[in-house]
Amino acid sequence: MNVANSSVYMSRLKPYLSPDAIVFLDRDCLPTCKIPLLSTSMEANSYFFGHQIWGKEYFETSHRHDNFRERWQLATGSWDEKVVVDLGCGPGNLYATIGGSPKVLIGVDISPGALKMAAQIGYTPLLADIQHLPLADGCADLVVVNATIHHCDDMQKVLSQAARLVKPGGLLITDKDPQSTALNLNGLGLFLRESRFLLYWLIRSKYYLSRAYRTARQATETHNRKPGDGITPTMYYQTLEPLGFKVQLFPHNHDLGIEVLAGKIGRMSWKRRLAQKLSGINPDTPAAAQSIMCIAKRTI
Repeated sequence: MNVANSSVYMSRLKPYLSPDAIVFLDRDCLPTCKIPLLSTSMEANSYFFGHQIWGKEYFETSHRHDNFRERWQLATGSWDEKVVVDLGCGPGNLYATIGGSPKVLIGVDISPGALKMAAQIGYTPLLADIQHLPLADGCADLVVVNATIHHCDDMQKVLSQAARLVKPGGLLITDKDPQSTALNLNGLGLFLRESRFLLYWLIRSKYYLSRAYRTARQATETHNRKPGDGITPTMYYQTLEPLGFKVQLFPHNHDLGIEVLAGKIGRMSWKRRLAQKLSGINPDTPAAAQSIMCIAKRTI
């Protein structure tokens, strides 16, 4: 990243920074806000999503299918001429999939490598901790947080920080974070989930991933490693409603598109359904859905 581009990024960011924000250019010429505490999970996410090979593979394969695009386009509406802030943007999957012509597209992430990739497709990059954002209150028409909250140490704080950025009438959209009740596996169900990679290796399945990859990827999952550790509907309501948001929640499995916004849950793979049944979870209930899409509109 060169100095000329960095100057452009700094000038784009300036109108949207909080009055007391201190943003500088780091050694890679990325606009950067000092991070109060670099936790182990932050380091893990920075490493994996900025990895030259794994980050590129994640960009090319994750959150890129048609159902995902259609669901998000219906939820957010057009991005054209809007101020959009993408928290935990990674290498830029969300914008690469949805498209549009925003007035400004700010991507905030902890990974320099991921931000460099995001900048190549149109993001204005900002290296910062999304639990301590340097952006101004009410600066954005649309704040998006995709597959990010469970990667952070304090999920509720991330949600409240995201909400702070939304202007009256604006939207906050989150998705693809694991629901705690769907993951509350035990006994044989938990054993099935934990032993799947050994099975993949034994049968030389295409789903087998190298130990190095699995170790690095699992280290990023701050709230998806233990049974029952994930997001809850209560977290959204208790965090967002007092801040003046009308909250709509749509539990769903990952194979659905616009049907999610009509209240459809979808059906998981037989392996996941079996693990849930063995754990005493009814896989056909909203509480068993893999994720919750949140569409929150700020009314005041």
